Amino acid sequence: MDALQADADRTNVELARLTGLSPAATLHRVRRLKESGVIRIVAARLDPAIAGFPLQVYVTATLARHDPRATQVFEDQVRALPQVVAADNVAGETDYLLSVVARDVADLQQVLASLATRGGQRLVTYLRLAEVKPPSPLPLAPPATAVPQRPGRRG
Repeated sequence: MDALQADADRTNVELARLTGLSPAATLHRVRRLKESGVIRIVAARLDPAIAGFPLQVYVTATLARHDPRATQVFEDQVRALPQVVAADNVAGETDYLLSVVARDVADLQQVLASLATRGGQRLVTYLRLAEVKPPSPLPLAPPATAVPQRPGRRG
């Protein structure tokens, strides 16, 4: 999994060489990881600015109401907006943390207005100035090898 996280574009033969497994066994394992949901998606990560989205902002959203219907309406709108590239329901002072890209200020204003009309009572934007740490692979630790202890003894 570490090899896939580092470069998901690796061929099956290359993965087999890196893991010391046969190509057939490697293919079987990768398929099993996909089927079980451990591997959710394999995708290219585009540079937003180069792709035409110079504005990248984080938006915190607090809902006006917190009943199931209001939550559903807001979340449906978030999912419908292509400029919202990631969204999480969070605990704390706000209800949602959104990652938004925009081609210009007018594009961003349209997104914010759309969220406000669908239940976003308080929307706070944070302009992303620079990427400090890109999304990283999960810190997969090697499987722990437990040392069996005798009953009655403390280690």
